[in-house]
Amino acid sequence: MNFSELFKLSGLLGRFSPDGKCLASCVQYRLVVRDASSLQILQLYTCLDQIQHIEWSSDSLFILCAMYKRGIVQVWSLEQPGWHCKIDEGSAGLVASCWSPDGRHILNTTEFHLRITVWSLCTKSVSYIKYPKACQQGIAFSRDGHYVAVAERRDCRDCISLFVCSDWQLLRHFDTETQDLAGIEWAPNGCVLAAWDACLEYKMLLYSLDGRLLATYRAYEWSLGIKSMAWSPSSQFLAIGSYDEKVRILNHVTWKKITEFEHPAAVVSTKAVVYKEVEKCPAAEAQRLSLAPPRALPSSLLSTHSKYDISPVPASLHCVKPAADRANPKMGIGMLAFSPDNCFLASKNDNIPNAVWIWDIQKLKLFAVLEQLCPIQSFQWDPCQPRLAVCTGNSKVYLWSPAGCVAVQVPLEADFQIVSLSWHSSGDSLLLLSKENFCVCYLERQEV
Repeated sequence: MNFSELFKLSGLLGRFSPDGKCLASCVQYRLVVRDASSLQILQLYTCLDQIQHIEWSSDSLFILCAMYKRGIVQVWSLEQPGWHCKIDEGSAGLVASCWSPDGRHILNTTEFHLRITVWSLCTKSVSYIKYPKACQQGIAFSRDGHYVAVAERRDCRDCISLFVCSDWQLLRHFDTETQDLAGIEWAPNGCVLAAWDACLEYKMLLYSLDGRLLATYRAYEWSLGIKSMAWSPSSQFLAIGSYDEKVRILNHVTWKKITEFEHPAAVVSTKAVVYKEVEKCPAAEAQRLSLAPPRALPSSLLSTHSKYDISPVPASLHCVKPAADRANPKMGIGMLAFSPDNCFLASKNDNIPNAVWIWDIQKLKLFAVLEQLCPIQSFQWDPCQPRLAVCTGNSKVYLWSPAGCVAVQVPLEADFQIVSLSWHSSGDSLLLLSKENFCVCYLERQEV
């Protein structure tokens, strides 16, 4: 495992290109595009203001930079560095911007969600989508890129409109049986659209492409409801994380619950492995490295290192009581993610902020629990194999696979607190982001 040097970063804006060849990062108003393997600078672009959002086109030929404060989007071309595009929303303002799946249209959402403007880079034509709803996930593209679903609010009622992405013509429009629609998301196979209500009511709705309601799922009433959801890559399972600290798995045939996963403060399953992070003694580590030349050792190698111990079951986990008098209480299942091979599901219960739970989807049982010393900031699956990367806001990166797990200290002298990470499309490297810097971790294929 090798690490690059540190590079400057603003706003956690670092992204690998979809084809894996380039890495884009932002420093204030500058966009830097590097070669993903050598990290040599390929292009340097200067925007009109501080960049607040970046996004690659699906073919990796263009990159979008949004400056919400100015209501401006700038688009840069990697093939033709001299070409650029500026979209100014003017007095309408700008709160969100994204690419369409073809990489040639940009969808801008104006302030107060008055409309979505669709700009074509090819024909310079403009289309409008009215009445978009201000919600968590209001726009969802199907995986094949043929359709887009938009959550709308008309006449005090929630509804969904389906558009064809080739010409932005309306395909279907239907009302939803929700009090306050919170988000929509397509199944990976593009056959089913999931829509769920805000946290005050537990309701998951499943619609077909023609707008028919296939199923409604409600686990309970009169309590805080859905907090997170995730489709399995095969579209066979829908995982729903709730404020009651449980994950419920629905099957794709009947859309009924097949099991539920609880997240208690004590792990009692004898089949599960509980890994607990413990700190190594720095003095012993320094003694082990004493044969090396003093100048060859960065100061970080003499700092506190970590390793995992396997805890005997039952194992108690660090639990936090949420503040009942504050909005958005730290409780319930806040993060969910399926592994790319459909075999595992990772979850985080916000009541137990230091732990990641890994479930075996084939056996529908708890497989492993990783308890860290610090709260989990982010986790993400390797796109090519069942390998999970975790960061906790310190200078270490943690990797888990069915073979075991490891804690790795980033060997940099500067204070580098990793708060977000993302995998390269090949699974051979990891982008590690702090609030002010980033570095790239290169892994060998046979590593854990």
